[in-house]
Amino acid sequence: MEKPILAAMLSCSGLSLTDAEKRLFSRCNPLGVSLFGRNIASPRQLRQLVADIKTAIGRNDVLIGIDQEGGRVRRLSEPDYRTYASQYRLGQIARRFGLETGEQTAAAHALLISQDLYAAGINWNYAPVIDVCHRETSAVLRSRTFGSDRKIIAALGQKMVDTYIENGICPCIKHLPGLGSSSTDPHLQMPVIALPLSKLQTDFRPFKKLRNSPAGMTAHIMLPEIDSQYPLTQSAAGISRIIRGELGFAGFLISDAVDMHALRGSLSERVQSALTAGCDCVCYCGGKAGELEEVAAAAQNLRDNSLFRFEKIQKIIHNKPVLAETGRLAENYEQQIGRVEEYNDDYDATETLNLMQNKKGEI
Repeated sequence: MEKPILAAMLSCSGLSLTDAEKRLFSRCNPLGVSLFGRNIASPRQLRQLVADIKTAIGRNDVLIGIDQEGGRVRRLSEPDYRTYASQYRLGQIARRFGLETGEQTAAAHALLISQDLYAAGINWNYAPVIDVCHRETSAVLRSRTFGSDRKIIAALGQKMVDTYIENGICPCIKHLPGLGSSSTDPHLQMPVIALPLSKLQTDFRPFKKLRNSPAGMTAHIMLPEIDSQYPLTQSAAGISRIIRGELGFAGFLISDAVDMHALRGSLSERVQSALTAGCDCVCYCGGKAGELEEVAAAAQNLRDNSLFRFEKIQKIIHNKPVLAETGRLAENYEQQIGRVEEYNDDYDATETLNLMQNKKGEI
């Protein structure tokens, strides 16, 4: 009998697994592990870490997740990896030089990232970002979007999703049902979008277009018209009425990080409420030993519809990457992104991380 799979993407503390992490991963059989900058020093070290994670868990369908959007949010970075444009920059290419050129550049972006991820053994990318950029959009998000044109967002997003799938990488669209109408950074506090649903259709539209994507990540937001008590990640009404209903999203749904300060309560409470509300699994990013144990103890196993949705991801991650002439592809990609300047959003990620650490006592 196969061992049940824990409905959690866990994390690890450093460049190699500790003995405690190996024992935990082996015991609880998590869906997978997400990687961050603290886990990556070189391509060789990264391959070994990924191999050790898969060995510890002991399945051939272990998910290794990462945020490799491009621009400011990239865990694989120079000098060992290419420089990738932000999504906003890709959107600028489509706006200035036409949708077809934008789609071609977005496809090259996703293909080159796929090759980097596949070589490292990583099979789940928390990208692309499908949020609509508004005047009030938080600096944490603005440069990560394709911009404000819903047609461009949907077209470039779909091109990336298709390219990742073709190359053995499961894409994960985010942040459902849309975070762009808030100026609040959910890493630090809860965004409240007190707008009627009729006003949010602009944010919903690109997600509706990409409703058949294999995976998606929730937004930590309050939508008082739907649920005045719980944020969407922890709201059964929000997930059933908006994500599954209004948007028609049928893919695997993972929470945004449960250790972000938008959420309240203990980690156990956050995990349990997100899964009870309808998330297929939770994401925990901190890599701290005690918190890893708490998340693992609180999470349930994948079952029923969640297992069915995971089966679709399993098929994707066993795809072989498309063979491409990487040198010429990379050269063309660099020429295209060189036609527009990178967007400077003046967002200090280090400051945000420091603030999160200083607020740890509130978890």
